[in-house]
Amino acid sequence: MSETIPAKERPAVTQATLVKKAAPKSDYKPADVSPQRRVQRSFAVRLWSVRHSRLLEWFYAKFADMFLLLHPLWKGIGYGRVEGPIKFVEKRVKGFMFDCRMCGQCILSSTGMSCPMNCPKQLRNGPCGGVRANGNCEVEPDMPCVWVKAWEGSQNMVHSDRILTVQKPVDQSLRETSAWLRVTAQAATAREAAAAAKNEAASTGASA
Repeated sequence: MSETIPAKERPAVTQATLVKKAAPKSDYKPADVSPQRRVQRSFAVRLWSVRHSRLLEWFYAKFADMFLLLHPLWKGIGYGRVEGPIKFVEKRVKGFMFDCRMCGQCILSSTGMSCPMNCPKQLRNGPCGGVRANGNCEVEPDMPCVWVKAWEGSQNMVHSDRILTVQKPVDQSLRETSAWLRVTAQAATAREAAAAAKNEAASTGASA
């Protein structure tokens, strides 16, 4: 005959015990790292970039100037030929720094170094109406809203008003292409057009 243990002598079952029993046994959960800490770590570099947006703005400006100086080299080799190697480097650098999705239409300088393509809704012009009270995403509750961070980052930048620029919808045909090369080619074309117009105006003035 089995002994009945009085209710007051039974060990109390806590909520933590119930959760532990219900958790799948196959899930690996490091004992020294809380789930919240793991979430914070996954966004650590992205958030660092936002906090240091002014430094990255300065660096990007210098980097763009350097790339433009190399335009004759890119043009000589062929933009199509250098696309692969440049894209390889760009994807890894920007992927590490900003969780870049390689949309090919980078607007980090207008969004406080917070990539809007990380938004689950891929909004290009500000947050949706579902931002949580703590500033996190409506769709991914553990992720800081990329547009909340974009505003914070933009306020540290010299050209903070660029965040007010209305962005065009994403051109899907440019996905997985190098934004670095595209911006460089556009800047070179604009520079050459300005130089041609200046020369034409000078020759017209001289003939008059």
